[in-house]
Amino acid sequence: MGFSREELEAAREVTVADLVGAHVRLLFVGINPGLWTAASQTHFAHPGNRFYPALLRAGIIDREIDRSDGMTDADRAHLVERGIGITNIVRRTTAKASELSSDELRAGADALREFVAGHEPAVVAVAGITAYRTAFRLPKATMGEQPAGLEGARLWVVPNPSGLNAHETVESLAAAYRAPAEAAGIV
Repeated sequence: MGFSREELEAAREVTVADLVGAHVRLLFVGINPGLWTAASQTHFAHPGNRFYPALLRAGIIDREIDRSDGMTDADRAHLVERGIGITNIVRRTTAKASELSSDELRAGADALREFVAGHEPAVVAVAGITAYRTAFRLPKATMGEQPAGLEGARLWVVPNPSGLNAHETVESLAAAYRAPAEAAGIV
């Protein structure tokens, strides 16, 4: 499929609905929607994004999800039925996460706390250490499980799957995503 530059720029004005069911056990949290995500209405969407290939490799999902054209309703149902949810720290769509201000990230952390308290997932996995450090005012946070948790949920910080995060591979992402999925009882 693909999108024209005009379609992608118009996506800056689009919001992306959270993907969450009544019985979410594992909540993945992106930084914010990118242009391709907003245009396709699919979290972590972009031909170069490794999120769904990593989930498949880790055994968290058992079918491919098209990260270019976007999810089908069946794909969304598959994730929800498995107890997987997806949201973002910040709702505003940008071309790059670096366009977000520290204030936006911090306000997003407050909103995420409320979201987690309301949905009560067993595990939360935030994809992106730099955004996590800023949003939660924890400049020395490291990857992996966080000792404090988040609103009663166990909390992991995992690598961002964006193609811009070049030192990560599908294999390394799969390993990082498998740990919170195991803790949530997904795999």
